[in-house]
Amino acid sequence: MRIFTFCLCVLVSSTIFAQPIGPAFKAGMDFVLAESEGMSSSRLDRIDNMLERSIEEDQIPGAVALVARNGKIVYYKSFGQADVTTSRDFKVKDIFRIASQTKAITSTAIMILWEEGHFQLDDPIEKFIPAFKNSQILDTLYEDGTYDTYPAKKKITIRHLLTHTSGIGYGVIDGDSRMTQIYKQAGITDLFTTKDITIEESILKLAKLPLHHEPGEKWTYSEGLDVLGYLVELISEKPFDQFLRERLFDPLGMDDTWFYLPIEKSNRLVPIQHFQDGKWEEFPVTFYDPDYPIKGAKRFFSGGAGLSSTAKDYARFLQMYLNKGTFNDKRILSRKTIEFVMANQVKGIDMWPGAYVGLAFGVVNEEGADLGGRGSEGTFDWGGYFNTQYFADPEENIIGILLKQTQNTANDETSWKFRQLVFQAVDDQQPIRTKTVPGSFFSIIVSDMEKSKNWYTDNLGFEILNETNLQDRRLS
Repeated sequence: MRIFTFCLCVLVSSTIFAQPIGPAFKAGMDFVLAESEGMSSSRLDRIDNMLERSIEEDQIPGAVALVARNGKIVYYKSFGQADVTTSRDFKVKDIFRIASQTKAITSTAIMILWEEGHFQLDDPIEKFIPAFKNSQILDTLYEDGTYDTYPAKKKITIRHLLTHTSGIGYGVIDGDSRMTQIYKQAGITDLFTTKDITIEESILKLAKLPLHHEPGEKWTYSEGLDVLGYLVELISEKPFDQFLRERLFDPLGMDDTWFYLPIEKSNRLVPIQHFQDGKWEEFPVTFYDPDYPIKGAKRFFSGGAGLSSTAKDYARFLQMYLNKGTFNDKRILSRKTIEFVMANQVKGIDMWPGAYVGLAFGVVNEEGADLGGRGSEGTFDWGGYFNTQYFADPEENIIGILLKQTQNTANDETSWKFRQLVFQAVDDQQPIRTKTVPGSFFSIIVSDMEKSKNWYTDNLGFEILNETNLQDRRLS
């Protein structure tokens, strides 16, 4: 067994660690050796191999990947090119459109207000937004665009909106082409926009449209979280972006998470790419302008899809949930609230195999855990429209985040492979021993870690010495 000793002057180290080496060194999510948190560096390197191979095969142009355990980042790397046409490389500090990863953040905002006693989850939404009174269900859509409806027997509740069981549709990405047509005719703003419109204007139009089905009877992906973003504005009497900044982003240190990026951060937003005619190109304007986070009216705060963020920022958000509602000594939600946010909220409704829906996330059940590669029972996850994914395992205290920025990539297998490779890297039996050396130096002894040695030498400029030669070094 080869043993390496990592030595540096305490005085020098304090200077080095104060420099902006990388975003992981901000208080609350330090970068540590994987072995110190029961992960294997050599096994995590399999993620490198997988992503590099996926880039070679044109499954993706590149990605940023982060793995954390016990609140410490053990893996944080970038791969490939953020813009192939300009040869711009991905960097770990790049900002991504996280789209539907916004939903869990909006759900958290709702639960903050719920804890303050503003409503019960089974209150009808019409209590706060009267436009939702007398909801109708779609029956028949005719060729001329008119349609027949019949009255809903149940009222849409806040819980229905959180769990995508309200019957509301999702416009341009709706699985029912009839709903896509009806939403387009009504001028509903889906997902994100550069237009001069507010969520209030869009939601009040949405409230008049027919539902897919009776509220609470089926799961249908929807704009329910956009409705709830507007509800946050009504109750808090603040713009949704301001509420999130004050109550969530600032307390968690999520400085790079925005609906619309400040000018000084705009150059860190990566382009959206698609594979066209044998090469990667920037995705064109379609029903949306890909530059929506940095241009336009900047007034539409979509609770379902509007945010942009970094891997590190989102890790802080997920760690708050793994910490049962707290992060960096700041309490966001209570432990009891976290527990029922993760509980099955759609019992009796058919879902995808191996998972159920809570109040903010998809959650792996016992069947899903037994299938392998998805984490422990209780692991929660979601993803985003532009090919971003995340998961967090409360039992193992592990976070995995994989951020890409692509469209129309049907052959991309990186999501399931990344998740599977994160869990195979758990190595709780790997020992790590530390000792303090008298004088102005300290050392950490790490076993079987050639790769970790290279990381520290290449990225931080520290020299890692073979222990047999350490005796020649004066430590005074």
